[in-house]
Amino acid sequence: MHPQSAEQRHLDCLAQAGADLLEIGLPHTAPFLDGPVIQSAYRRALRNGHVLDRTVRAVEYAARLRPTVVMAYWDSVSRYGPDYVAGLFSDAGAAGVMVVDLPAHMAARWHQAASSAGLVTPSLVPRQTPSSFLPTAVAGASGWLYAPASTALTGHQGAVDIAALADFTQCLRQATSVPVVSGVGISTPALAARIAPLVAAVIIGTPVVRALLSNPGQAPAVAASFAQALRLTFREHRV
Repeated sequence: MHPQSAEQRHLDCLAQAGADLLEIGLPHTAPFLDGPVIQSAYRRALRNGHVLDRTVRAVEYAARLRPTVVMAYWDSVSRYGPDYVAGLFSDAGAAGVMVVDLPAHMAARWHQAASSAGLVTPSLVPRQTPSSFLPTAVAGASGWLYAPASTALTGHQGAVDIAALADFTQCLRQATSVPVVSGVGISTPALAARIAPLVAAVIIGTPVVRALLSNPGQAPAVAASFAQALRLTFREHRV
């Protein structure tokens, strides 16, 4: 039996801390939608090499714990090929792959490859998307739509315009029946609790990654604080 890697121990702790779903990022050299914390994590992963193989192994392990989704940039998908990437992560047990910067002219190609592999294809829809373009932006999406809470990069720790997010999620629901979730800039459990009534789920990334990079032993407590706040809020609004 092989000893557990650090990544596997972290995934165990996050699942036990209350994560209902795990998202694994495929490291990229130019993650232009991500802030300094995620960029730093990606640089560390890239220095270790064998990025795709290591990501697949992480997905294989994570998928045994919780439903797991891969977050990727289109450059990585196109470099390896949509069919290859979809098949690889499907075989690893992923439930889906979200390409955060999926080009409109490649959307049908990607959705076909993912669907053939049995993957859902969540879509990130930028807040600045014009209302007239929303039907096109959500076409082919499955699993959920990702509505960023902030228009800034991931890791934003400032104010979030809750009213604007509420309006945007309402527009998305009018454009599709796919559930809407939110992430990006949800920096505290209290803020997560304020956003939870607007969406079907809340995605927490940078606060957990920041802890993993600086003090891994604190990451489960960080994840648990968000999970507790969200469970309480969802319970109050769905009774």
